[in-house]
Order: sequence, then structure tokens, then C-alpha cells
Amino acid sequence: MKLELHSDTVSKMSTAPLLMRLVASSVRAADKAAELVRKIMKGGDLGIIDKGGLNNFQTEADRSCERLIRATLSSQYPEVTIIGEEDEKSDSSADAKCGMDEEVLSKECPDYLQNIKQNEVVVWVDPLDGTAEFTQNLLDHVTVLIGIAVNGKAVAGVINQPFYNYKAGPDAKLGRTIWGVIGLGAFGFKRNDLPKDSMIITTTRSHSNKQVNDCIENMTPTEVVRVGGAGNKVLKLIEGKAHAYVFASPGCKKWDTCAPEAILHALGGKLTDVHGNTLHYQADVKVQNTAGVIAACSDHDWYIKKVPQSVKDVLKA
Repeated sequence: MKLELHSDTVSKMSTAPLLMRLVASSVRAADKAAELVRKIMKGGDLGIIDKGGLNNFQTEADRSCERLIRATLSSQYPEVTIIGEEDEKSDSSADAKCGMDEEVLSKECPDYLQNIKQNEVVVWVDPLDGTAEFTQNLLDHVTVLIGIAVNGKAVAGVINQPFYNYKAGPDAKLGRTIWGVIGLGAFGFKRNDLPKDSMIITTTRSHSNKQVNDCIENMTPTEVVRVGGAGNKVLKLIEGKAHAYVFASPGCKKWDTCAPEAILHALGGKLTDVHGNTLHYQADVKVQNTAGVIAACSDHDWYIKKVPQSVKDVLKA
């Protein structure tokens, strides 16, 4: 059955501010990418390539999803810069007709983003964050990340969990999409109240080292949750399941942090390097977050002050 769009939605697809149209397109692109991830997993042939290093893999899902997202966004926003982890070029054979999300288009664009131009925008794409976990069947760790930066600042993001709810049984509806814009809010999830009598820190499950451990120990958490994927870790904060994400290591990249940072910031949280410096997302920046990542729902400065000087000395800003 063909779905009919409301007339006001059709109008907004052409008249809404660029930022809201881009977010609406990114939500649909992430949804389509998630369908592709599930299809590849179900097919059984993951097409795994070892890129070198510890747990550094690429799969057919990484490659195909990046091509799909690039094709979708570049066809509609040709002057927007798109930077993806796999450096896959836009494939003209990929389905670029993903449409735009109606819920996003129904929201009002924050004033400060009303008049941005395409050449001011960089989109950072991690087509499959948590690839190692994907290959190990740890499917709740896996996300699709699309982050939107304007003039170097992360302002909006989309996080799709292709296998959300996968443990609920064979008939369960899989997947969900969370999105947010700074100045507007974040949508697509239920937020829990953080426990006040504990401190839960989430961090890497497979890339730990002395700096990471020293940093966490100095914060004396009541619980440490080690999971895969930067998007999945920040989701713990977004949902109120952890107080902070601590990764005092240069391991993650701009495509790992752009989308999660924007959504967390939209909820009043903050994500920086271990020195408290803001991350920048212009097209010509280093893709690696060389000074690590500290993210918190609140009291971000407290976590920064707890980073040992010895760790800061190793991770130069």
C-alpha cells in the first residue's frame, strides 16, 4: 500500500530550513541503513576485512551502509561535505530515495540554525559503530551514527540501533532511531532518572590501557560498565543509565563522537577531550580525537578535574 504524505509535510520537504531537512533525511537514511545491516546479518556472510590493529574490522555492512548514506545525502545536499569512516564513495546504484522523516519536519528549527548554508555543513558518518561487536554477535552494542556539524560545531545527530529489542524474541520489532538538535531537544527514547546514591561510568570493553584505568580509578565510581561502540556508550548517558563516559585514550574518531555529542548536548550534557576542550568538526580537522573523550550528563567539570595530571601529560591537547 502506498503511503500518502500530508500536504503540510510535502510543503515542508521543500520549505523547511536546511538543517531540519538534513536531519529529516539523515533519520530516514539511518533507518534504511539499519534495514541493510539486519539483512546482511541475516544472510550470514559478513564480508569481514581486518584493517589492522586490535579489533579493527570492516564488514560488508560498514561498506554498504556508508555508500547508501552518502548516496542519500549527497543527492539532496550536493554542497554538504560528507566524511565517513570507510571513505566509501557515493554509489549511483545505491537507493537514494529514502525520503524525509515527518516527525523531524514537524519541529521548529532553532533560530541560530535557521539560515545556514550547505557549504557550512560537514556530516560525519560512522556507518556501523561497534563493528567488532557486530562480528561477535553483541548486537545491542551496534549503532549507525550520522552527526551534523555547522562551522565546526556539532549541532545535530542521529543514532540508530539496528538490533534494539533483539533479545525480546523472534517476533519483536527491531530497531529504533534517536535524534536531536541543540536548542530543540532529543527524541526517540525514554530517559531514566539517574541514581543519586551511585556513580556509574561507562568505558571501552576492548581498548583499555593504563591511562583509561588510572583516570577511572581516580573518579572512584561505584560501577564501571564496559561496552563497545562510542555511540552505545553515550547512549547510556542519554538514557540515564550511566553518569559519565570516560575514555582517556586517542582511539576514537570524529565520526564516533559528532552525533552522540550533539544529542547529549541537546539534553544538557557535555562532551569534550580530557582537558575540557571542545571538539571541532570542520572538514580539515584531524579525524582522531587525540586527547581522548570525557562525556557527562551533568557536573562535567568535576570529571575533568578528576583526570590525573599524568594522563593529561600523555594526552596532549
